[in-house]
Amino acid sequence: MFEKLKQKLKRIVERVGKKAAPEVPPEVPTRGPEVPSKAPPKILPHEKPGKKVKRAMKRILRKRLAPADVDDIVWDLQVGLLESDVAVPVADHVIERVKEGLTGRKLGRGEDPKKLAGEVLRQAIQEVLTTEQKVDLLKFIEAKRARGEPAVMVFVGINGHGKTTTIAKLARYLMGHGYKVVLAAADTYRAAGIEQLEIHAERLGVEVIKQRRGADAAAVAYDAIAHAKARGFDVVLVDTAGRMQTDVNLMDEMRKICRVAKPDLTIFVGDALTGNDAVEQARTFDQAVGIDGSILCKMDADARGGAALSISHVTGKPILFLGTGQGYEDLVEFKPEIILNALFGD
Repeated sequence: MFEKLKQKLKRIVERVGKKAAPEVPPEVPTRGPEVPSKAPPKILPHEKPGKKVKRAMKRILRKRLAPADVDDIVWDLQVGLLESDVAVPVADHVIERVKEGLTGRKLGRGEDPKKLAGEVLRQAIQEVLTTEQKVDLLKFIEAKRARGEPAVMVFVGINGHGKTTTIAKLARYLMGHGYKVVLAAADTYRAAGIEQLEIHAERLGVEVIKQRRGADAAAVAYDAIAHAKARGFDVVLVDTAGRMQTDVNLMDEMRKICRVAKPDLTIFVGDALTGNDAVEQARTFDQAVGIDGSILCKMDADARGGAALSISHVTGKPILFLGTGQGYEDLVEFKPEIILNALFGD
């Protein structure tokens, strides 16, 4: 995961190490035997030999990174981030944090410049992965269940980016935590959309609320919520038709579904392999219906990492889960350490 970006960051850390390497004092040329002078030089009280040695050692051991050194390094870092499909504002944020952390920084005796660079870079990336808004999914469902109500989640995203399969994975995850789940087949637009959800539901042993193809998607969501309330289900997962963010009619339908279903959470499902496109899609869906978080699919095949590094910072909404494979169990609760360890681990 993120192998290309990891190698680029590693090269940046190596460059910082070279730039900040301790200065080696010039060799003293060998000379013949010295003729002793008639009178030894006077040593002023404030210029004792010990202090001179200490000052020389400080110059050798405490190399300061000049702004020109840092500018040279961050230029390569910026190119590397943009090549990895990191969104421009996110790359700018990382660059500014790295500049602040390295410019004028002195290295003390025994300090490893590469370790320092890695720590500064890791901290900068951790910041873009962390949002002020938090969503504790299980705690949220528990609060709704305590009030005798089902938690309603509507899933939005682009055609073919793994939304229906992700819903099935999340259903399995929630069932593993003891919750009763019902699926709403509100993707009435796509051919075989209802059938695909039914196949997943049969394999998992969960109920599906559906209508005929072409039916009102908002009505399907409404029926599923009513069914959940009547039968004591804990969670309603509403599948919707994939739609491009530029399709005005389908985006209007999406708004209608959200008005009728009044979801507790609206979750964007994106394909990590599409990089910056996934980030732009999430931003557009957030503007249209207001998303509460994202799930990124195909993380196991993503060598660039642009979507994962960018989507939270751009939308201000957290990543909730990562899809890491084809199986129903391949859904991992997101923590920034997953990304950081993938980028900076051995």
